[in-house]
Amino acid sequence: MKLKIVLSVTVAVLLQSTLRKVWPPLGHIDLPLIIVAYFALRRDPVQAVVIGTTAGLATDALSVGLLGAYGFSKTLTAYLIASLVTRIALDNPLLRIPVLAGAAALDELVYVLLHRLFGQSLAAPFAETVAFKVIWTTVVGTFIFYAFDRFFSAQTSQRRQFAFRRRIARRSIGRRR
Repeated sequence: MKLKIVLSVTVAVLLQSTLRKVWPPLGHIDLPLIIVAYFALRRDPVQAVVIGTTAGLATDALSVGLLGAYGFSKTLTAYLIASLVTRIALDNPLLRIPVLAGAAALDELVYVLLHRLFGQSLAAPFAETVAFKVIWTTVVGTFIFYAFDRFFSAQTSQRRQFAFRRRIARRSIGRRR
């Protein structure tokens, strides 16, 4: 399982650094953020923060810009998503879409604020960057989430079965009263 996680983070970071060179609009897709959001939605906050930190720092190492900005933004995003998931059940695939869009917006907002705080210049205007990143990351991330559900299927199917069993148990408890 951990080998699959390491492999997916490595592939995402390498694709992130090379896709921008192939066709510049593909640079708006934040593949490491998609990986971070997926694992943050799996209800393991420590694992999500570690994956967020690793993916962010690896992205920083392969990109130009403020070193540590992606690391901090992805770690913060992973922490906030993981804390949200512990309070609200987001097992439905349709509920993941707004979470992914919000994560993309938050990640880019933190990244831009860190650059502005330290006086670094940005390549594109803020509104344009956020809009493109949110749209591209959400659309591509939805399909990647579906593929990852199949790739990491053993635990996902167990979690859904237990959720279904809990719903049935709650219904039967309510009828007894």
